[in-house]
Amino acid sequence: MATYPKWSTPNRRAVLVKLFLDSRGFCVAGHQNCPIPEHHYEVYIERVIDDWKEEDKEDWKAERKAIHSLGERRYPIRGRFSNIARDIFFEKQPLYYLEALGMSGLKLQPFAKVKIASSYFRLYIDLGDSLKATSKNKRRKAIRYGKPLPKEVEARVTELVTLAVKDYLNH
Repeated sequence: MATYPKWSTPNRRAVLVKLFLDSRGFCVAGHQNCPIPEHHYEVYIERVIDDWKEEDKEDWKAERKAIHSLGERRYPIRGRFSNIARDIFFEKQPLYYLEALGMSGLKLQPFAKVKIASSYFRLYIDLGDSLKATSKNKRRKAIRYGKPLPKEVEARVTELVTLAVKDYLNH
């Protein structure tokens, strides 16, 4: 089996054969005793092959770029935000991050430590009796080890924290 150069696809080989048959190996423009060297078959096909090689390089570069980039940028890697990118970023930001649950040493009541998004401020929000529905063991595991609370209790805690954060941000 013959090995062909990378530029040599079956379609391109067929083009070269057709070009040879049409020109009979002489002038590709069809002139009798052609004095123009660029029209001679060997010179002409070398330029055609160089063009195919360049085309293949461009295709390869485009393919590599398509493979390695998803074509999406959420916000700039460096530099300033554009107005649209800033709006998209802040829309996707949550209002707060729940950092921890704890027990107040003064009131002996549960509280939540919350970090306000895009800020250095932290709020300590009193949760009152919202954890009463769970056992003492589950409350301790949630506070000490960050274990999840039951769904309805977690929904109540989320509701209390969201209300407190919105109240803080509105004042």
